Amino acid sequence: MVTGELRSKIDAVWNAFWAGGISNPIEVIEQITYLLFLRGLDDAQRLEENRAARTGQPIRRTIFPAGKDPRGLEYEAMRWSQLQNKPPAEMFTIVSEHAFPFLREMAEDDTAHAAHMKGARFTIPTPQLLAKVVDLLAGIPMDDRDTKGDLYEYMLGKIASAGQNGQFRTPRHIIRLMVEMTAPTPKDVIVDPACGTCGFLVAAGEYLRDNHPRLFHETESRDHFNEEMFHGFDFDSTMLRIGSMNMVLHGVEGPDIRYKDSLAQEHAGDADRYSLVLANPPFAGSLDADQVAKDLQQIVKTKKTELLFMALFLKLLKPGGRAAVIVPDGVLFGSSTAHKTIRKMLVEDHRLDGIVKLPSGVFRPYAGVSTAIVLFTKTNSGGTDQVWFYDCQADGYSLDDKRTPLLPVEKLGPLPGHVNASGHFVNEALSGEELAKNNLPDIAARWEQRSGPARERAPSAQSFCVPKAEIAAAGYDLSLNRYKEVVHEAADHRPPKEIIAELKALEQEITDGLVELEELL
Repeated sequence: MVTGELRSKIDAVWNAFWAGGISNPIEVIEQITYLLFLRGLDDAQRLEENRAARTGQPIRRTIFPAGKDPRGLEYEAMRWSQLQNKPPAEMFTIVSEHAFPFLREMAEDDTAHAAHMKGARFTIPTPQLLAKVVDLLAGIPMDDRDTKGDLYEYMLGKIASAGQNGQFRTPRHIIRLMVEMTAPTPKDVIVDPACGTCGFLVAAGEYLRDNHPRLFHETESRDHFNEEMFHGFDFDSTMLRIGSMNMVLHGVEGPDIRYKDSLAQEHAGDADRYSLVLANPPFAGSLDADQVAKDLQQIVKTKKTELLFMALFLKLLKPGGRAAVIVPDGVLFGSSTAHKTIRKMLVEDHRLDGIVKLPSGVFRPYAGVSTAIVLFTKTNSGGTDQVWFYDCQADGYSLDDKRTPLLPVEKLGPLPGHVNASGHFVNEALSGEELAKNNLPDIAARWEQRSGPARERAPSAQSFCVPKAEIAAAGYDLSLNRYKEVVHEAADHRPPKEIIAELKALEQEITDGLVELEELL
């Protein structure tokens, strides 16, 4: 977690950007991303040079070649180690007139991140601001994955706090809950077809580091993690740059983060490829019929983006693959033929595992729409038996536009706890009062019990199971309120004679009181 002096430095640079006329938080992060990439290139070449010197073998890959660029500057002068010691004015000239064109030209390299740099534009307005940013980044230990990852997450969090483009950010604690519930394994191939800043993919990577550290001990599993496991699509080039850097800074060396309009382009190369989908796709609006990919139209005839994404998830998953995705409530109870088709498909053709109804304030202040997490497994042969429901009423934060934490930071999220002096994470059980403010640990715990004790819970409980037959009989309505029983307090039923006698006694008291009042007057 970014705290203290480092947080203050980042905030100071952020404020400097705003004072310098760059008020869009996406643009701020984009400019910092370019500089982090430039530093990372220098670090990569330095490691290669050290290896060559140590082994006596030639350098396998030269990023900054010998000689001068087309504009007459030595490539060596563009390296971060050289750049950071230059006076502000000279540094500004080198970055704007030489380093940025170099980043765009190297986009032909066979890496996703290099390709995303093709559209890089330098918009930092003054040498003084550039010097401030470079000074901040120079003071961060970039060989420490946790530090640089936390730095970037802190900056991404400012997208939301700045009040712009917050739709790109799914709350981190909701992402962590979904990752905990799907429990990624070292053999998974994970995709987010609307990846944005890659928050889901980053969280999945961190889960694997925490729960499967041995995967990094073997070359095959380590290479799978770095090159084959993580895939993200987006059609916003800025998001691709930011998301790609987010993955790299969190220790994934070669993620597949690429341009793709997931609803409009065919999926021949991606169909039946992935074992886990984690996503919160944009679901406001509809597409023209001629814009929708034909292979999605074969699954469901609709122009609504939220239903098309559900069809896409089924298309991308291999048999046995699982998904945790966020949908608007309308997907669960909409009455159109397309709505019913998708729901029936999940229940009858695959295995619908669970639905978590989220509080309507989870995405405030950007949206007040009610949403739910849908968890399912692609089987192509049915398998739905009981569907597990959870009525989440509190996620640890106030449900107004301020989204104020209701508990200390160590008691938020699906796994409350702290890191002890020896660096080990220690879980903390929440009290009943604390669980009422943060349902997420209870969701994660009851999800694990859904095949056992949960089946005995009454529909009046916060979580319960509903048999497939009951869902089919209800026309595949998946709204929680359709099945949740509301418990009413028992009424005070007394014989009518007693109630009449009591009313007559009360009437007599009022009459006597009025008589006394008249006598006094």
